[in-house]
Amino acid sequence: MDRISKNTEREPLLSFSTRIINTRFANPDIYGAISQPIYRNAAFEFPDSQTIADAFQYRTDLHTYSRISNPTVANFEEKIKTASGAGQVMALASGMAAISNTFLTLAYAGANIVASPHLFGNTFSFLQSTLSGFGVETRFVNTDDLQEITSAIDQNTCAFFAEVITNPHLEVADLPEISKILRNKNIPVIIDTTVIPWCGFDARKAGIDIEVISTTKYISGGATGIGGVIVDHDTCDWKANKKLGSLPKPKGMSRFMFKLRSEIARNIGACMSADTAAMQSLGMESLELRYKRMSGTAYGLALHLSKQNKISEVNYPGLDSSPYKAVSDRLFSDDPGAMFTVTLDSKEACYKFMDALKVIRRATNLFDNKTLVIHPSSTIYGAFSPEMKKIIGIKDNLIRFSIGLEDIDDLKKDIGQALDSI
Repeated sequence: MDRISKNTEREPLLSFSTRIINTRFANPDIYGAISQPIYRNAAFEFPDSQTIADAFQYRTDLHTYSRISNPTVANFEEKIKTASGAGQVMALASGMAAISNTFLTLAYAGANIVASPHLFGNTFSFLQSTLSGFGVETRFVNTDDLQEITSAIDQNTCAFFAEVITNPHLEVADLPEISKILRNKNIPVIIDTTVIPWCGFDARKAGIDIEVISTTKYISGGATGIGGVIVDHDTCDWKANKKLGSLPKPKGMSRFMFKLRSEIARNIGACMSADTAAMQSLGMESLELRYKRMSGTAYGLALHLSKQNKISEVNYPGLDSSPYKAVSDRLFSDDPGAMFTVTLDSKEACYKFMDALKVIRRATNLFDNKTLVIHPSSTIYGAFSPEMKKIIGIKDNLIRFSIGLEDIDDLKKDIGQALDSI
């Protein structure tokens, strides 16, 4: 039988999950396997010297060395393309690898990045501490204030960066309006979209040029491995970019992706393993199903907890009490994800509450199949000074929940008995 050897074209009549599940291999498997085999090898053999030279110089799409590309990883990247609608994707070893590789591709000494200060702890540290050591300034702005964003931009601004929903602040920037400002100035809009997958949010429609994502979260399907991806929608005019504009545009790649693949990612070496790619490819196939269950439970649970008198505040963009509900409703097709926070009277109350939980796990990470709880101030931001926590907006009496696949009634009971202990 002549098997299909090309990837399935994106058929708009097919549903999100059907397209992902039926993403074809770049080449047919000799045995007809319907799941991509795991290529754990490091190197790939070539029939002659010219063919290997062509592969190394991007004149073909053949694999040369698994630090550079790998068939199992490439199949995972193809599933991401199918889900996101983007033409260019690169998988890496972690979400932080995706962020660092992206900015190392774009930034240069003397450049600046305009960003929200309300970021995941390591992301903030990377921008504030790591990049500053190489002469790159980060200008933190209030993303609710379009004029403040505009005023922070100058001729050396190489990117705008924010999270689609800030973690753990749960702010939602008006990305379509922000992207209009940046598009007019030809500055790429880079957004960490980890907390809302493509079945709930159309990043390209919102004006995002590049997505950075921790695939450890929703995509992996139960935290089966650490990973990250960079999704390039190829909507930015890189010819006007100070660092990338002089580069040749190779066939099938943007200047950004060419710089990333041919230099930055090769030199940094934070490649995704074939085993991780295989596990996360399986996770992709149940992504929509899990996301809808988790986000629906999160909304129901947040609504329930907002009526409990021992909780000072519940923060979730889907609640009427959230100042971001209107923009959340415009941007997201369903309930806005499976993360919310609660505020108690004190840090001591937070610890006592968390220690009394029996079903919910005390652990970091987001969107595991298990519901997780963490006290951000003493963990993710534990090494930050009180002054820095104030800048980032982290409070001592805040608890973050990541909702999993358990039955909502069991979660209500567990939280109820833990509240009784306060």
